[in-house]
Amino acid sequence: MTKPYTVGHYLSERLGQIGLKDHFAVAGDFNLVLLDQLLEEGSTRQLYSCNELNCGYTAEGYARANGAAAMIVTFNVGALSAINAIGSAYAESLPVIFVSGGPNTNDQGSGHILHHTIGNSNYGYQAEIFRQVTCATEVILSAENAPSQIDNAIRTALRMRKPCYIEIPCNLASAECVRPGPVGSLLAETAPDKVSLDAAVKAACTFIETRRNVVILVGSRVRTLGSLEPIVALADRIGCAVTVMSAAKSFFPEEHKAFRGVYWGEVSSPGAQELVEKADGVICLAPIFNDYATVGWQSKPPASQALIADLAEVTVDGRSFAGFHLGAFIAALSEKAPTRPATVENTTYTPVRIPETAATVPLTNDEMARQINAMVDSTTTITAETGDSWFNAVRMHLPNGARVETEMQWGSIGWSVPAALGNAIGSPDRQHILMVGDGSFQLTAQEVAQMIRYEVPVIVFLVNNRGYVIEIKIHDGPYNYIKNWDYAGLIKAFNAEDGHGLGLHAHTGAELAEAIEKAKANRKGPTFIECHIATEDCTDMLVQWGKKVAKANSRAPQKS
Repeated sequence: MTKPYTVGHYLSERLGQIGLKDHFAVAGDFNLVLLDQLLEEGSTRQLYSCNELNCGYTAEGYARANGAAAMIVTFNVGALSAINAIGSAYAESLPVIFVSGGPNTNDQGSGHILHHTIGNSNYGYQAEIFRQVTCATEVILSAENAPSQIDNAIRTALRMRKPCYIEIPCNLASAECVRPGPVGSLLAETAPDKVSLDAAVKAACTFIETRRNVVILVGSRVRTLGSLEPIVALADRIGCAVTVMSAAKSFFPEEHKAFRGVYWGEVSSPGAQELVEKADGVICLAPIFNDYATVGWQSKPPASQALIADLAEVTVDGRSFAGFHLGAFIAALSEKAPTRPATVENTTYTPVRIPETAATVPLTNDEMARQINAMVDSTTTITAETGDSWFNAVRMHLPNGARVETEMQWGSIGWSVPAALGNAIGSPDRQHILMVGDGSFQLTAQEVAQMIRYEVPVIVFLVNNRGYVIEIKIHDGPYNYIKNWDYAGLIKAFNAEDGHGLGLHAHTGAELAEAIEKAKANRKGPTFIECHIATEDCTDMLVQWGKKVAKANSRAPQKS
């Protein structure tokens, strides 16, 4: 007898149709039947996380590599634990399909007080909370409506590049429903408003024609394009220099003749600050000018000199245009932008090379960064945690194809460990490097166990400098110093009887070089290299940046 086709099957098939190969889960009593249905249908592999927050971060990292991701958790105690990670996905413009199991539909409106709730009979508050950090919120209350609600959530997430919320009651996961139709309607982009797009391109062309010195500034949300080629085509057409924002490191090929480094105010690459701030026309592609990116509101192109091309709106010379996606605008502008003498020839860029230190002296932050940079090739993805790992990644010179992933808008410490796992699962053919500090690692350490479980060969460089150095540089206090762990020693515990993780210590440059060679040879699991570095040893960039951000944070209240 043929088994019935269910709501859970429908969700599973749709996830596979949009290109997912995996989904991430933490089991709980409200989602167990749904997890069974996903396993039974089998379009995607079911992978597990140590807790719901880590599950969310893992999905967020997977979406960076794969374009989208999906996760399934239980009601309230699971979902509300994960909401921090969904906030990250929203802030970083990543379509994570968040699915929560829910109470039995017979309990809706019954007055029953259930476990895993706040002790009243109103179960709707979880969806209301998630409404603030998702682009679509669907609470399914009937199997008949489930297909259209699932489709609406997924379609909206993919189009808006934001997470969505789907709640499936525990007694509906195995309820019968219709099979899905063609997936094209979920994947198709909305047609652009041609009149508005043409007007935006015309205004942009005028902007370029009337400026003597044009520079392109690339922001982190250009990841929604799915490729760097449109930006390269635009730069080639205009013939201007290109800089990237700190969160967009690697989002323009650094070996391209137009690349001029990272613009980050006073901590920019050599020459980049002067280049951007002396330009009379800055084409800003999907930027986020937050306090971190502007070094405490110190560095942002004036509105009169900036063309801001965001994901769904272009602002230029005091006029705004909407009704099309960033990709359509860049493609059209690349065809119609006025050709002009190449101003890029008037500028130069020389990558900063970190000098090598003696192999037998105590390991320094610079030597660690130098050796990591030497490992990077065109297939490398670096996941860099909040803190000095940002600055180490930003100052590296990358071959074309290398990628840096940061969480500079949301900035939740601990993100990088599960995010690196998700990214590595989503792009298994790449070399994955994780740079994380000891303080951040303590928040999500257990997810290294899942790297071991799934034999994911992430190379982890943990900086053991006894505390939150980024916070020490911004605002020092006793709360910034942490209990030391034997971090490399954790790998033995996580391996238990069947794991292939490798835990190593590096106190000198020579020990680090030896550890890296062992890491390259270990393809059966993660290699964890604990780098012992003095607390006071950090990049000059972090010190300069930290002082500016601290100054912005300490502004006195305005008088009413």
